[in-house]
Amino acid sequence: MSKPVIEVKNLEKVYEGVVPVHAVNGISLTITQGEFTALKGPSGCGKTTLLNMLGGLDQPTKGSIAIGGVDITTLSENELIDFRLRNIGFVFQAYNLIPVLSAQENVSFIMLLQNRPKEEREQRARQLLEAVGLGDKEDKRPGQLSGGQQQRVAVARALASKPQFVLADEPTANLDSQSTANLLDIMERLNKEEGMTFVFATHDDRVIKKARRIISIEDGKVLSDN
Repeated sequence: MSKPVIEVKNLEKVYEGVVPVHAVNGISLTITQGEFTALKGPSGCGKTTLLNMLGGLDQPTKGSIAIGGVDITTLSENELIDFRLRNIGFVFQAYNLIPVLSAQENVSFIMLLQNRPKEEREQRARQLLEAVGLGDKEDKRPGQLSGGQQQRVAVARALASKPQFVLADEPTANLDSQSTANLLDIMERLNKEEGMTFVFATHDDRVIKKARRIISIEDGKVLSDN
């Protein structure tokens, strides 16, 4: 059996206000190595909040999140920053590339933060850009690339640190049909060939059709898990 990569137990996130909002309400789930999983549901259902907590970008109100056996809810802020850097890859809807850096430099940046040697950074960045079909674009800055190409750079960057898994928040939201198909094909290939674990938050049917596990979320709770 594949080993658990993410183990969530009784997770809650409450936003306090005049009326408290239970964005995530008692979710427990396990993601194993090599999964290609979609968290689906309408806007406001809690899927992005859940994804942000899995990535250590937001703290739960209650519950635990174990990544590779490490409960990240017990880590200090500095420990969490270091843990994210070495264990979790992120792909965001807005790409979040650094405009003044080339594609190669954007992919290399996380390895620079990890103090990897220059030769290793450049070699891995080239390999990853080749893997996402952008081997001839390594010197291009984000503004010189299409939306689909920028998102593929973001996928290469997410894989640069050799993370335990990749979290993708609505990664196809700003892409046309062809760019979406290309991106999903690349991520599916990386999943199958390299055993990379992907977890998507999405309401895009094109992503959901590719997923091999679909977790439906509604009102902060798991409605179904197939």
